[in-house]
Amino acid sequence: MTIPIITIIGRPNVGKSTLFNRIIKKRKAVVSHEPGVTRDRNYHLAEWNGKSFYLVDTGGLVPQTEDLILKQVKAQAEIAISEADLILFMVDNQVGAQAVDLEISKKLKKIQKKVILVANKVDNPSQVNEIHVLNKLGLGEPFPVSAVSGDNVADLLDEIVTHLPEEEEVAEIEEGIKVAVLGRPNVGKSSFVNVLLGEEKLIVSETPGTTRDSIDTQLEHEGQAYTLIDTAGLRRKAKILNDLEYFTSLRSLRSIQRCDVALLLIEGPEGLLNQDIKIANEIMEAGKGLAILVNKWDLVEKESLTSDIYTETIYRKVPNLNFVPVLYVSAKTKKRVIKSLALITEIYQERKKRIETNRLNKILGKEIEKQPPAATKGKYVKIHYMTQTAVEPPEFVFFSNHPQLIQESYKRFLERKIREHFGFSGSPLRLKFRRKS
Repeated sequence: MTIPIITIIGRPNVGKSTLFNRIIKKRKAVVSHEPGVTRDRNYHLAEWNGKSFYLVDTGGLVPQTEDLILKQVKAQAEIAISEADLILFMVDNQVGAQAVDLEISKKLKKIQKKVILVANKVDNPSQVNEIHVLNKLGLGEPFPVSAVSGDNVADLLDEIVTHLPEEEEVAEIEEGIKVAVLGRPNVGKSSFVNVLLGEEKLIVSETPGTTRDSIDTQLEHEGQAYTLIDTAGLRRKAKILNDLEYFTSLRSLRSIQRCDVALLLIEGPEGLLNQDIKIANEIMEAGKGLAILVNKWDLVEKESLTSDIYTETIYRKVPNLNFVPVLYVSAKTKKRVIKSLALITEIYQERKKRIETNRLNKILGKEIEKQPPAATKGKYVKIHYMTQTAVEPPEFVFFSNHPQLIQESYKRFLERKIREHFGFSGSPLRLKFRRKS
């Protein structure tokens, strides 16, 4: 399933971030009376009436500006609009439609997307009658809300979900292992993909994908079929947008949703950066397979820094990635690039692996017997048995007399022992704890 994307846009200081926080029920976006606080895109998974969607908060749009920062804010908002399935255009009802609002509305009329006009700061019933002056924007009947108090926001969400696509309307490509190539701008994603596609007899066909204006490229290697998700997006010239770090955010989300295995490219000389960690966490939360590819390895001084030391540095910096295999490649020299296909296949198979219940209890039961969970609040905690309930990603359920008292450190111990005995390299695990009836 591809999760729809809803983007909130509008000029500065109309309450976009306040509405964003209200819907996701968290204070994730910074809210200030100073215009222009939100510069980068901010997104969060939300749910209403059983339907999930990504909600995107954007910086204030100022269509005509020479200010460099405002130009970048405009650029990232336009990217969010291009990726959106539905757009919430927010205006400030207390000041009415401004010239900037009119200019934004003209641009929105030219795109083939559903737009809901949201009149914010309607803080009492008497102001509802004032919203009709916003009809001159030509985007339909305004929807009155108060993002601060939450008035009418539930009704707005009811309206939003009626316009979201149904799951069966999204066609996914099923052939082969679906692979997403992800990473920060300029780490060499395009070069890496082009090396894969440049091998003789490797390319099979190019097929339209589910992401708007994308091309999924199918290839075959040693009898295994692969689908590289949205390679057209990787190879497309993005001009100035290519230098913006947030350019890949929503496109990466789309790719992560659809892939079986994600390859996270990082730049060898720079190492693992915070943005790389953020992408890795998105992949793990989605339960997808993950491998880290260190590109531009030819530029790293091998005498002072070996691949083993480099890998240990990654694992020390982010311990929760210690199950992720690391491969050292160079798109420039083509070294080890093709080896990534064998790694993808291995991780894909690990995600589909199922451990028989008797074997799981026999082996893991011994580990639990050696190191049982600690007593908590004076209560003896016992794990009675365990079973694997799902694959892709693998999910294990542990039945206990007091599942709520099992500490996080012990859960990490159990995951470590599962990997130690059964593998699951490159695959996130889901551990659940339930009361034994």
